[in-house]
Parts: sequence; structure tokens; C-alpha cells
Amino acid sequence: MAADLRKLNLLLEATTLLHSQLPLDSVLGTMLDHAVAVTDADRGLLLEADATGKLKVRLARRSGGMRLPPESLAPSQTAIQLALKKESAVITEDLAQAEMNLQAAESIVAQRLRAIVVVPLYAMMRASTDQSMINIRRGEFLGVLYLDSRRPAAFSKLDRQILDALAADAASILDNARLVEKERERQRLEEQINIARGIQQALLPRDFREYPHLAVSGINNPCLSVGGDYFDVFPLSDNRTAFLIADVSGKGLGAALLTTMLQGALSGMTLGTDPAQLFNHVNKFLCGHAEVGRYATMFFGVLEDHGNLDYINAGHPSPFLIRKGVAEEAFTEGSYPVGLVPEAEYATASVKLEPGDTLVLFSDGVTEAMDPDDQLFGAPRLKEVLTGLMDTPLEEIQKTVLESVENFSRGAPQADDVTLLLVRYRAAVHRAPTDTDVPASASSAASA
Repeated sequence: MAADLRKLNLLLEATTLLHSQLPLDSVLGTMLDHAVAVTDADRGLLLEADATGKLKVRLARRSGGMRLPPESLAPSQTAIQLALKKESAVITEDLAQAEMNLQAAESIVAQRLRAIVVVPLYAMMRASTDQSMINIRRGEFLGVLYLDSRRPAAFSKLDRQILDALAADAASILDNARLVEKERERQRLEEQINIARGIQQALLPRDFREYPHLAVSGINNPCLSVGGDYFDVFPLSDNRTAFLIADVSGKGLGAALLTTMLQGALSGMTLGTDPAQLFNHVNKFLCGHAEVGRYATMFFGVLEDHGNLDYINAGHPSPFLIRKGVAEEAFTEGSYPVGLVPEAEYATASVKLEPGDTLVLFSDGVTEAMDPDDQLFGAPRLKEVLTGLMDTPLEEIQKTVLESVENFSRGAPQADDVTLLLVRYRAAVHRAPTDTDVPASASSAASA
């Protein structure tokens, strides 16, 4: 009776530890010590399963609460595999009476073991079956509680019940620890994504400056926290302005990282780099690093103040050109996406714009937006939306397109970013000469 009370006290102590604020390994170590004491084992191990299900020793104890170096132990793999196969405890009080495969196991023979206890640990999942009853079923495999001894053992019914309770407590602690670690990892990942999103959004043009020969508006709505679309506008000289839209394959952090790299590379054109030469270089660089596994479609243009537009279309959907209220796909000439074909060669093409012409650049998240019936928004529908918008302010055109896509999709989840860049050419205003513009020599001659 006294021995039974001592064992029940051990269980009570262990259950109290379950709700303590002590370090995880301290709580698990005490649990293991109690399991060794209840079974009168020589040693006990707590083996934890990693992400692949492989077992590794987390804690090891001798009787009396003494710690053991994990690498010095050789638990019976035969007994462990038998327990895992049965998905239930293996308790052998006297190995001389056990089945032959346990008796013949090398580690058992070498260590002269006579008693072994192996208890698989599983997370418990609750599943409601009706309003009055809750069923508890086995969840994720967490590890194994292993105990052995060189002496035969005799486990009473109470010993087995206490052992089951200790194993359940150990499983609960491990499961909670995993949930806490998963939550911490989720928070770390969310923090990294927030940093990436902040950087990506900060690199997009915000307050579009006034250019003498063009007006600009743009927006980027990623379908995830970070996306693979971006656009940019930057002056190359007083009378030449570059603009581009890009769509990197894939989504998430990998795509966002590549968009940032491309944006940095293309900004090198402000130093006078030839666009076609730079595109060829970027393409060869990405193709030479195939392990990146991503490519990008891009439309890049350089608009001069007299209306000449040089452009490169690297596999991107053709922008629409709105001229006198008629929307047309006027830029079908182009090449492959960068990073896809090593032999691709890029060259600029040219088109002459007229004052009032508006370019509508978009990512495929616009034309491939889907409604609840999996129908695409499509380029013809976009053309219909844009037709007739001749002198409409760019912000109003942008709003009209976004509302049309949103109304069409009717709340259906979307798989791609939605990005728009609108560029309107307006003839540069040349100031009429005044008296102050007359050269000093001419002024002197006139007064003479």
C-alpha cells in the first residue's frame, strides 16, 4: 500500500508540473524520472520525432534522477519498431518469456536486458461527433518513451495506469511545445514578410512627379502579402523618360526578391546603359543561374518629348493604346521573357505617339482575373472598358478598370497580382521667347 501511495504521489507531482512555468526540458526530465521510479527501471529515454519522423534522443536518465549522455545509449530498435508498428505500448516484464525476435535482438543480448517498456507518444486530436459527446482520436506522432532494465520486472495494473498517465502528460507537453514553436516560427515568417512587403512597396513610385511631356498613374495590388509584379518610372534626361511594368513568375518572397533585383538592374539605365544591351545581360544572367527557377515578362519604354517611343516587349501582354477614344493592342512585336531562353536577343522597336495618346500597361492579373464560374476577364473585355475613354483623367481610367475587374470577379479568390501603369503623352510646352531671352550681344547691338 505504501509503495502504491508513493507512485500515486509521483503521478500527482507530474500532473502539477504539466501546468508549471518551468523550462520544457526540466518538466520533461522530471516526467522521465518519475517513469523510471514507477517502473523501477535502470534507465529511461525520451526520443523525439523530427519533421521526417526520425527519432532522436532528447533526454536520458538513470535511476535516481542521474543524467546520461544521449550518445552513450543504445535503445532496442527492435522493441521500438514493434511498438511503432502496433501503434501501442510494448511492455515486456521478462525478455526470457518474450517473442523470439525480441530475445534475439542484438542490443538486448549485448546489454543483457531483461525488461523493456516502449510507449509511443501521440498528440491527441478532439473530434466532435454530436452535441453531447466528444471523441478523442490519435493525432501526430511525437516520439517514444523508452525504459529498460537488466532485472525482470512485475508491473501491477496500477503501475501500467500510472505509466500511461505519465506518457500522456509527456505527449501533451511535447505537443504544446511544438505548437508554441510553430507559432513562433509563424510570427518570425510574418515579420520577415512584413519587412519584404515594406521594402517592395517603398520601391514603387508613389508621388508621380510632373513631366513636361507625359502624365503617369499606377497601382499594384499583390494577391499575397508580397508579389511578383512591379512598375517604375524614371527620367533618363530632361526630354526622355523611361517606364516599365514587370511580372516575375511565381509568388511570395522568391518572386519579390527577383523583382527587387530587376528593379535595381534596370535603374542602371539612368547611367546611360543601352536598354537592349541591358536586357540581353539580365537574360543571360538569369539563364546562367537556372537554379533560381524564375523568369520575368516585361514591357519597357522610353518616351521622348517629341512623341517617339522606343520599347522592348519581353513576353509581356501588349499594352493598350487609347487614341481618339479607340483602344488597340499596338505593341505585339517582342521577344521572350527574360531568364527563359539563353539565346534570346532583345532589340528596341519604335512607334510615334500623338498628343493625348494613352498607354495602359497591365499585368496578367487583370486579364486573367476569374469569376466564380472560372471565366476569364480577358483582353477583349478590357478593350471594351477602355474604348471611349479619350480625355478621361488617368486616375479615373485606373479606377474604372479596377472596378470592372472587381465587379466581374464577384468576390472570387484571385491567384495573381493586379498591376496597372498608365502613361499619357502630351506635347512638351515650349515657352515663347521674351526680351530677357535675347543674347547680351544682340541686346547691345539693338541699343546701338
